[in-house]
Amino acid sequence: MMNQDRYDLPLTTASDRAAALYRDGIDCILAAWHGADAAFDAAIAEDPDFALAHVARARVHQINMEGAAARDKAAIARQLAATASRREQQHVEIVASVVESQTRQALQAAEQHLAEFPRDALILSLLLGAFGLYAFSGRADHDAARLSICQRYAADYGEDWWFLTYLGWSQTEAGDVVTGRDTTERAYWMNPANASAAHALSHALFEQGDPTQGRAFLSGWLPAHDRVSFLQGHLAWHLALIALEDGDTGGALDIYERHIRPQGRPYPPLNILTDTTSLLWRLSLAGRTGLESHWQEVTAYGEKFFPKAGAHFADVHHALAVAASNGGALETRLAEMEARRAEGKLAPGASAIGLCRGIQAFASADNDGAVRILGPLMPELVRIGGSHAQRELWEDTFIVACLRARRGEKATKLIADRLHRRPSRRDEAWSRETG
Repeated sequence: MMNQDRYDLPLTTASDRAAALYRDGIDCILAAWHGADAAFDAAIAEDPDFALAHVARARVHQINMEGAAARDKAAIARQLAATASRREQQHVEIVASVVESQTRQALQAAEQHLAEFPRDALILSLLLGAFGLYAFSGRADHDAARLSICQRYAADYGEDWWFLTYLGWSQTEAGDVVTGRDTTERAYWMNPANASAAHALSHALFEQGDPTQGRAFLSGWLPAHDRVSFLQGHLAWHLALIALEDGDTGGALDIYERHIRPQGRPYPPLNILTDTTSLLWRLSLAGRTGLESHWQEVTAYGEKFFPKAGAHFADVHHALAVAASNGGALETRLAEMEARRAEGKLAPGASAIGLCRGIQAFASADNDGAVRILGPLMPELVRIGGSHAQRELWEDTFIVACLRARRGEKATKLIADRLHRRPSRRDEAWSRETG
């Protein structure tokens, strides 16, 4: 019999050892665990002609912003896939398209591929998550699209720890938080060594406005799994958000300095950039001062890994750092984003540029300008992707700009909608200020 992956799909390799290592590597990716790179490298050493191991390694390189290595591995995988099965050839082409930033092509091909091979989990995983192809498509309905495809293939996966993790997260982000939390907890207890489930559960607790349980969960999970997950810093970010909800800016800054700041963090650069900039910005909104050295560090990090406009979620976060530390430098990035929009390469379109302009106005103390720019963009905010928790940063900025401009009535509906979704001490305090 041929070797198979964990979802019973045949693998074109005669090496049992290479197949086992490949399965380990895929599980690491699905659980957001360190070790996938070493597993795929070992699988390739066992069978240098194993196309899927090469393209999976390319995916890890891409996540870590190692572009040249990712493209090289994808090219090798394409060559080797000529002797593999049709399913594997399509799998390689889809992952290679993601590596090469052909995201529209990859999304369409993935949907077609999954109709025939629904248990090709790595391909399904590309569509899901806060940084997945749906989230970064620029679509306003990406939360619904993610939930729809999970529901479509639920029977194909059954009680699988990875699938239930993302089904639960998709339910939560689509607004069914009670069901989402229940599904996510089922996934978590099937495999507690699963950072993706810990992450999904953190979002469910956030959406339910349950900071006490969120703190208790993360305070136990993080030290128990120290240094084993590439979501460790992002989960610490969730813990810092809980501190901010309690008004504890000192506690949030301490978490930032010990677990999130860029220096020496073995996490994907997009996670690091978005976590650092968004938390520092939230600290500033909460009145914390003395952050200049942190902003300089984060700005340098962004310039290193995202020196030009490209990944729009990185661009809108990089704008935070540039606006906070050197507002004039933002014009270059905005011009690059405008050029990408003209070429049809900026998925959220003009809204992403507008968000950066609003941040620029706010950072320069032009609160009236920030209100004028950001207000009409609040319904369009979903197009940048990410999670509800991540996108709230721009809502928070709009609310604070309204209060500082003494135009609190403009934020009343937004605050009310947020409080209807879940309780929040901060929103309650802002609501009293608008009155």
